[in-house]
Amino acid sequence: MLIRAGYEISIECNAETPLMALLSVHPSRSGDLRTPATISSDGPAPLSTNADPFGNLRTRTIAPAGRLKLWSNFLIEDSGRADEVAPAAEEVPVAELPEEAVGFLMGSRYCETDHLSQIAWSTFGRTPRGWGRVQAIVDYVHRHLTFGYPFARSTRTAFEAHQERVGVCRDFAHLSIALCRCMNIPARYATGYLGDIGVPPVAAPMDFSAWFEAFLGGRWYTFDARHNVPRIGRILMARGRDAADCAITTTFGESKLVGFKIVTEETQPISWAA
Repeated sequence: MLIRAGYEISIECNAETPLMALLSVHPSRSGDLRTPATISSDGPAPLSTNADPFGNLRTRTIAPAGRLKLWSNFLIEDSGRADEVAPAAEEVPVAELPEEAVGFLMGSRYCETDHLSQIAWSTFGRTPRGWGRVQAIVDYVHRHLTFGYPFARSTRTAFEAHQERVGVCRDFAHLSIALCRCMNIPARYATGYLGDIGVPPVAAPMDFSAWFEAFLGGRWYTFDARHNVPRIGRILMARGRDAADCAITTTFGESKLVGFKIVTEETQPISWAA
């Protein structure tokens, strides 16, 4: 399967403002790119890209006073398979977890395990360990929260989402992550593209999506509490402890988002015949 994806984002600043962005396709998918996923800018300052502490590709520049546009368009090959389901995947005892997973047991900016631990153990303490427990958490979050773009709030934490019972995809991910960590299952935040591929199209404008990954059976598996069904065509951009590590753009000064367009759709293979 070939997917066409890209974005056009415009930011307005009152003065020159340092900017960082996590808009690149994750290095784990670089071998699937069929055209370069180059980030372009109409600003005067150059773009530089390096790996951040989580292995994501972080782009830095200086946004000028006024409007800055960033954009990218690319083709990427995808297996066309839905998210893997592995009911036999077992929990890994904390003492046996690899170092890469241990850090994802701890509370973080948006995932306050201290506030949710009692809720987690009283709700999931008797569920089957391993895949069954993570799926029980996903089912619970999917039922507990009501999705809606008007509910978006950048400061909402996992505990607040649980109390308010509303949110957007990042809130579904944060609450699931926090509950998994409370149950001693490493979980990390993920963000990227997820188009309406293999499902009925949604009338709302396309957006980036958030989901999470849980460490079971010695590897990471994808879970998505918002949709709660295996999906086709995820294109990963960034992973981290929570949304604070995976912000699409971060500006170090006053700024305003004034343009935002995302494209993710299945397309036909390119024919190079004359």
